[in-house]
Amino acid sequence: MSEKWTETNIPDQRGRVAIVTGANTGLGFETARALAGHGATVVLAVRDIEKGKRAAARITGDVTVQELDLTSLESVRDAAAGLRAAHERIDLLINNAGVMYTPKQTTRDGFEMQFGTNHLGHFALTGLLLDRLLPVAGSRVVTVSSVGHRIRAAIHFDDLQWERSYGRAAAYGQAKLANLMFTYELQRRLAALGTTAAVAAHPGVSNTELARNSPAFLRLPLTWLGPLITQSPAMGALPTLRAATDPAVAGGQYYGPDGLGEVRGHPRLVASSPESHDVAVQQRLWAVSEKLTSVEFPI
Repeated sequence: MSEKWTETNIPDQRGRVAIVTGANTGLGFETARALAGHGATVVLAVRDIEKGKRAAARITGDVTVQELDLTSLESVRDAAAGLRAAHERIDLLINNAGVMYTPKQTTRDGFEMQFGTNHLGHFALTGLLLDRLLPVAGSRVVTVSSVGHRIRAAIHFDDLQWERSYGRAAAYGQAKLANLMFTYELQRRLAALGTTAAVAAHPGVSNTELARNSPAFLRLPLTWLGPLITQSPAMGALPTLRAATDPAVAGGQYYGPDGLGEVRGHPRLVASSPESHDVAVQQRLWAVSEKLTSVEFPI
């Protein structure tokens, strides 16, 4: 195996079923493309079916499309039902989709958009699909976080939905911190079973549509310095792909780029913030998430 992990290191994925959220563009598309290219049966779980079909047409392999709108718990339940009907087993659930730095708005269920989409939608989807993964040895739930989990990092239990005040960067930081805390608590609950692992990854700073809502002071540097401070979606997807497929990966690990500041580079094991490892907060977040989504996990 080469020192720098690349797509060529992905093991044969034939016989495996992978669900990738937000897979019609950017990191999700590249993740789906690479998995299908190595033989996996891949489902693009996307909000816009037509965009999903166009993306699927660009991928060589066994690829289908499932409608999934993470801003609606009704859509999440419908998508889970469709996926369960189509697949007796799931090997990989890649919780990739997300929004970043959105103006203040809410999901259809009244949740702050970033927290509701990035965390609660994926929390619910995972809970509703988990029994399809649990019997499958080597199955994994990979949730995509961000270096942004360190930005004013806290879970604001007194105002989770940012109703009193709103800061788009702080709200994004909370959502991405929640992704990590969910992964760590999920792994703790899975550990005794020994079949399914929960792993996290982040893409560094990738040149994707995700930055379209960034404030002007961030968009301008990205426009002028993009080639120097960002990497392609294909490179940004590598930490997710390694977390999903490397046989050496263990549950509860976190993968990101190996370059300075984890901004770009090849995937390696990285560390998350001290706040992300607070077990009491992880468990409280889990309980709150179950209550808000009305989804209880079968573990």
